[in-house]
Amino acid sequence: MRQRNRGRVALAAAAAMCAAVALPGQAYAAGEPAAYTFDPGAKKVDGAEASTDASALTPGSVYRSSIKTGQKLYYRLNLDAKTNGYVSAVVVPRGAGQVAYGDGITVSIRDSSDLQCSSEDARFESAEFPRPIAAYAYRTVAKDSSICQEAGTYNVLIERESKETSAPGEWDLELRYESEPQLKSAGSMPTDAPENWPSASPVQPTTDPQKRSGGTSYYDATGLETGEWKEEGGIKPGQTLFYRVPVDWGQQVFATATLSNNNASDEYIGSALALSLDNPALGHVDSATPLSYSGKPTSVSLDPLPPVAYENRYDSNSSVSAMRFAGWYYLSVTLSPQIAKSYGKNGIPLTLRVKVEGTAAKSPYTGDAGIFKVTQDDRNTAEKGLSAPQAVKSGRMKVIGAAGIGAGSVLVLGLGVWTLLARRRAATAPAAPSGGNQPYGGPPQAW
Repeated sequence: MRQRNRGRVALAAAAAMCAAVALPGQAYAAGEPAAYTFDPGAKKVDGAEASTDASALTPGSVYRSSIKTGQKLYYRLNLDAKTNGYVSAVVVPRGAGQVAYGDGITVSIRDSSDLQCSSEDARFESAEFPRPIAAYAYRTVAKDSSICQEAGTYNVLIERESKETSAPGEWDLELRYESEPQLKSAGSMPTDAPENWPSASPVQPTTDPQKRSGGTSYYDATGLETGEWKEEGGIKPGQTLFYRVPVDWGQQVFATATLSNNNASDEYIGSALALSLDNPALGHVDSATPLSYSGKPTSVSLDPLPPVAYENRYDSNSSVSAMRFAGWYYLSVTLSPQIAKSYGKNGIPLTLRVKVEGTAAKSPYTGDAGIFKVTQDDRNTAEKGLSAPQAVKSGRMKVIGAAGIGAGSVLVLGLGVWTLLARRRAATAPAAPSGGNQPYGGPPQAW
């Protein structure tokens, strides 16, 4: 029995180790930008062109779908009368097909009478090159509203618009549905949007930049904290890199992207670099004015945003409204594929300067806030530059290490006890007879 248990421990540790190593990824040709890495836990779901045929989405779940040019697709939500729900859609154009100014999707949530609860666009604007972009819609419960307050069936409608000159191929969709936690005391929460906040860009760190490698999607975005971060290998034409920053209640986030010089050319490329910020529910917060490039060092920054606060949601400005909850905020940086024509296909050195300012305040939610919180583990993950799957792997390896040490300790202790007992038996056992026909053990020993 002991041997079988030891074997089970060893097999369990080996299996866990294999599971920790076998994390999902995207293979791509050498020298080419990595493809978008979809969440491996995403469930396949088809959007319906008729609302009555729509598939239901479940809170806390991720889904994969797709949409064609001009399509209007429905998905269903079953909502109660007290919970705020958020549905985000990440648009991932397939291949390197052309996109035009204004191409994109509109995400909206509607009640059974088709009254719109909210909507948001994800559009390719002056940076007219394909890349992942995100938008969300939500149903929130408010005392002063008479629309979308009842429990029942709601529809998520995703509409795609593309110009005739754009590539007509399908776009992949990655959908997320999250429920916002309940407030500790709804009656005591402010209902007026903030009017003023610190708008001056903070003094950036002066230490040497540290190396970090950006992820390929929201799923494997690389953790960052306050500091200056240099992308290993630079950013390649057509590549989108993802990073995530923990921003707690009462804190502001600032970000600047800088492209180094490239002496291969001095050709002017308009809208060469796109910098974007999304909130924990993957609602779009803000985009920096696309950066032009002519072979010289240049940089672009996000506009100063308010500290994270629950009451930001009451502001009519979508960038302010999106700073409504704590959690991981996502930065994405895309370099135009047009860069390759004049500057080659190799990566151009990229640095990100990130600053999180302000003292963390208490959460307004009751119970576990899910993705809408910042923990000490999150801060440690950002400090180490880990993505979500890397953090999971690190946690598994710690468990495996602890299990290995525990199993080893048990084995060593067992061997020690067995050895001690064996020595005691040897010390107390009677001597073997030297001759004669005495029974085994010989005559009794004298005390």
